[in-house]
Amino acid sequence: MPDAVLFDLDGTLADTAPDLGAAVNRLLEEENRAPQPLSLLRPYTSQGVRGMLYAGFGIGPDDPAYAPLAERFLAFYAERLCEDTRLFDGIAELLDALEAMGLAWGIVTNKRMRYTDPLVKRLGLTPRTRCVVSGDTTAAAKPSPLPILHACSLLGCAPQKALYVGDDRRDIVAGQAAGCATVAVAYGYLGDSGPPATWGADLIVDHPAELARHLAARRR
Repeated sequence: MPDAVLFDLDGTLADTAPDLGAAVNRLLEEENRAPQPLSLLRPYTSQGVRGMLYAGFGIGPDDPAYAPLAERFLAFYAERLCEDTRLFDGIAELLDALEAMGLAWGIVTNKRMRYTDPLVKRLGLTPRTRCVVSGDTTAAAKPSPLPILHACSLLGCAPQKALYVGDDRRDIVAGQAAGCATVAVAYGYLGDSGPPATWGADLIVDHPAELARHLAARRR
């Protein structure tokens, strides 16, 4: 039984794809390119700016056009940070269950702090979560274990007694490197890292309710 549960944000706690997708489509339209359907953009959402620009423009950080496009994309995203973003179905009930079990929970995301903090607040999570660690909180972001180790320190929890939950292979890599047990959420964006069964997570869940039931069973 863990003492704390840490969550990735995009694709794990919240469905941020509609607002991120709208930002990249606005950028595509300004560049006289056809907008992309959300179904094609969604798998890249957990990879942040890098993923969205790759999905929309087929470029990476080494491309000379990347930096100016990234700056404009982030400006568009900041304008609609939480218009259509919602917690995934079952997350509110999962958080209620964790709190009823006396388990601390926190957020560890690669999203930059200037977007993370207002988004977490608008989702109604700020009064409840015990810590929020963003992509620029520590010297390196996931898949480095540093953000997760920092969150464990903030919670006063040994990493071996924490559970990290995410929807991308790098979440599992980071959690394992930190010494945590890991959970892959198959309802998330999943990225381009192959099926979750290949990531080496300790548990895979198709719905947040499954994690709540798993923890409740461990508590008995």
